[in-house]
Amino acid sequence: MGVPEYFGSMVFNDAEMRKRLSEKVWAALKRTKDDARSLDPGIADEVASAMKEWALERGATHFTHWFQPLTGITAEKHESFISPSGDGGAIMEFSGRELIRGESDASSFPSGGLRATFEARGYTAWDPTSYAFIKGNTLCIPTAFCSWGGEALDTKTPLLRSMEALNRQAQRILRLFGREGGPVRVNVGTEQEYFLIDREIYEKRPDLIYTGRTLFGARPPKGQELDDHYYGAIAPRVAAYMKELDEELWRLGIPAKTEHNEAAPSQYELAQRYDTANIATDHNQLMMEIMQRTAKKHGLVCLLHEKPFKGVAGSGKHDNWSISTSDGQNLLDPGKTPRDNAQFLLFLVAVIQAADDYQDLLRLSVATAGNDHRLGAEEAPPAIVSVFLGSELDAVLESIETGSEYMAGVSEPLRLGVHVLPKLPKDTSDRNRTSPFAFTGNKFEFRMPGSAESTAHANIMLNVSVAESLRQYADELETVPKEKFNDALHDLIARVVREHRRIIFNGNGYGAEWLREAEKKRGLSNLPATPDAVPHMTDEKNLALFERHRLFTGAEARSRVEIILDHYDKIINIEALTMTDLVFKRILPAVYRYEKELCESASAAGRFEGIGASPQIKTAQDLSVLAERIYDRATKLAAVLSKLRQRRHDPGKLALALRDSVLPLMKELREAVDSAELICPEDVWPLPSYGKILFSL
Repeated sequence: MGVPEYFGSMVFNDAEMRKRLSEKVWAALKRTKDDARSLDPGIADEVASAMKEWALERGATHFTHWFQPLTGITAEKHESFISPSGDGGAIMEFSGRELIRGESDASSFPSGGLRATFEARGYTAWDPTSYAFIKGNTLCIPTAFCSWGGEALDTKTPLLRSMEALNRQAQRILRLFGREGGPVRVNVGTEQEYFLIDREIYEKRPDLIYTGRTLFGARPPKGQELDDHYYGAIAPRVAAYMKELDEELWRLGIPAKTEHNEAAPSQYELAQRYDTANIATDHNQLMMEIMQRTAKKHGLVCLLHEKPFKGVAGSGKHDNWSISTSDGQNLLDPGKTPRDNAQFLLFLVAVIQAADDYQDLLRLSVATAGNDHRLGAEEAPPAIVSVFLGSELDAVLESIETGSEYMAGVSEPLRLGVHVLPKLPKDTSDRNRTSPFAFTGNKFEFRMPGSAESTAHANIMLNVSVAESLRQYADELETVPKEKFNDALHDLIARVVREHRRIIFNGNGYGAEWLREAEKKRGLSNLPATPDAVPHMTDEKNLALFERHRLFTGAEARSRVEIILDHYDKIINIEALTMTDLVFKRILPAVYRYEKELCESASAAGRFEGIGASPQIKTAQDLSVLAERIYDRATKLAAVLSKLRQRRHDPGKLALALRDSVLPLMKELREAVDSAELICPEDVWPLPSYGKILFSL
């Protein structure tokens, strides 16, 4: 069977629904999906019956409401279709009520204080804008997840809210340009980076098992400095994995498109084609699960941690973001007429203003303990948000802002409604890999999200921030008489560029001079660590933004702060405990054994004339100094962790203490251990080396 025949075969998609539903029900469901209308409960039974029959034909025996709680992964509770019949047998049933709503014990999911532990009731609600699919023998129904009181306990609900907020404000703007029509959609395509390593080696590294990253590991003689892995020939074992992964993803309708070797040894990338932000997020969550499951079949482990190895590139998840009308017009694609140009420029500056006004929200949307290690390190953008436009677009905006001549084909200042912009190629400039937020022809590429995290977080903040810019523009322009619209639009764009030019940076984001310029000259916010960034979510301006666009209530916003910081605290605590456990149970015993071996060798050498013992003695002395340092740092680390357990009731204060007290000790301990690894023979050292891990495939 060819790919076109089986692509999406495990998805209850439009083609299947149209074939199995009555014309009336199909039309009602399509209106809900396409026009963002409320779901008609009257159609649920017919949809449920058709969905059940389709699933049974494909071997499904169970169904689940598949949701995305605030754990960063997905959740599911399986129910069988079986219902007892009156004669002692069973029939397969699935009702509209079971489709639309489910109930789950929510007590063990993070709520950030939205509900007490004993308040266990949680509800799942069908999301008809995302397709149901079959995984194994289970029909999975994408759903939102909320508490008994209606508070959002997931990532899907606020993502849908943010998409609707952007849709409302974008339609107001389009009406100003005389364009009525269907909803404006947020489109996302993700580029997923990951590492593959041999499973046998992985199982000998407790730090990888417990934390997803190597807490110790000396630099091997070779890293990624030769650039010979990037886009290189894919190893047969990896190619076999990628082939099966593609097939699994394609059956689920996930448009996996591009795969290649990434910059670091054993690092790879898989990109999916664009879909609405909601479906793209669902697909990426599924993709990560299937990547890890498929790796096991091939004797491999898929690492999604943002920085599993020190000294080589970490793994991100580039979020390619654009907005379009229901008829397919990309609103970030310049047109060929003055009217199209002006519309494009207005949406462009809306994103620029959003990135400047809400730098803190964009930064905190990607804040995790793992991503803190990645941002600003090898091949990753810095933690400071800036926007890359390229020289050509920057010159266009400068001409409008200052009234200066635009030199590329127009020998006078650009005026909206008068000039047609010079035809801009899809790629208006060279690609800037160092920019955290870059315009790349007809979309923005947000390069800060980490590999393991849901793309929902970044897109929620991006959507609502841009919605706010558009709201301000609509409020201003809707009061302008038609005959003065072009002048008012020109002045608005010029003002926005002037007021937010500081966020535009087309240079090298990796340079230390940029960090100094960003903070001291431009006044951009630098929030290097998760505890620095996350508390800004409840800043007054941000709470006002959330309330204005009905994204989060104050309680929901505060809950997210508590959940993210609590997760950060637990991750750092697990890593520190793993370090001390490895040091006392594996590393120091190995160092002591080798010290003893060196001393015995030196003693034996001293009994023979002409055989010196100074190399063994010097090595033993060096190792003894390191052993003392390792013991000292590990002991201090254990003591600090014990003391900090008293602060667990306050995730914010604990996060700051972990950042300031624990992370520096972890860094010092690692440096001492890695130095000892360079001295000890490979057969003595208790952990597989970086060389074995990274160059085994």
